[in-house]
Amino acid sequence: MPADNQIYDRLAETWWDSQGILHVIRTGLNPVRFGYAQHVLEREGWTDLSGIRALDIGCGGGLLAEEFAGLGCDVAGIDPSHPSVEVAIAHALRSGLSIDYSVAAGEAIPFADATFDLVYCCDVLEHVSDVDRVVAETARVLKPNGLYIYDTLNRTLASRFVAVTLLEQWLDLAPRGLHDADQFIRPSELRRMMKKHGLQHLETRGIVPGIGPLKTARGLWNLKRGAITYPELGRRLRLRTGWNQSVSYIGYGVRSG
Repeated sequence: MPADNQIYDRLAETWWDSQGILHVIRTGLNPVRFGYAQHVLEREGWTDLSGIRALDIGCGGGLLAEEFAGLGCDVAGIDPSHPSVEVAIAHALRSGLSIDYSVAAGEAIPFADATFDLVYCCDVLEHVSDVDRVVAETARVLKPNGLYIYDTLNRTLASRFVAVTLLEQWLDLAPRGLHDADQFIRPSELRRMMKKHGLQHLETRGIVPGIGPLKTARGLWNLKRGAITYPELGRRLRLRTGWNQSVSYIGYGVRSG
């Protein structure tokens, strides 16, 4: 059964709730993915980001879009969840940020060819109905030599166990149906799609906890019994990039000139 993306409609109000389940993305995933993105931008010589046009595919409540807007990027965000986009618009207004949000899917991006210098798609590809189409649309709206940054879940026994069996079924810490392990994507598959659509792949890294397995298990148990919140678990995991790509991975490429 495909992943239940209606979950993001039902939980939309928790994107910026410091005690909410979706806020774990800000405390747990954003530090590693935004840190990696900054590293890539520096590596590619992008030192002045003022005026850089960036597109957030699957922006949700705007957690990552606001980070890039804070760097000076001219950010647009799209998401098929109307309630999530409404939350993103409201929070950006309260934060004094000008971000162009719209309700749209990655398979049909509502922008002209070669519009963006940077496109990022984080924690999204494992939820879409047509990954190849999303990659094609990404390449279409990128300018020549524009950067594409992504992260997603690998299709392995390890990722199935962690994301579905452990978190959804055994511990009941993630909503049932949040992920369908059959929709996870192997790095080699994503690289082939990128090449097919004119995106030169440059690097892939794993996303792994910065603490050992015992501390990770203790954190999950403390969350299960209510001793800590989802955002606190995110902070304690201290996710970082590493060599192990068996569960989650992050990487980037460039649009051919």
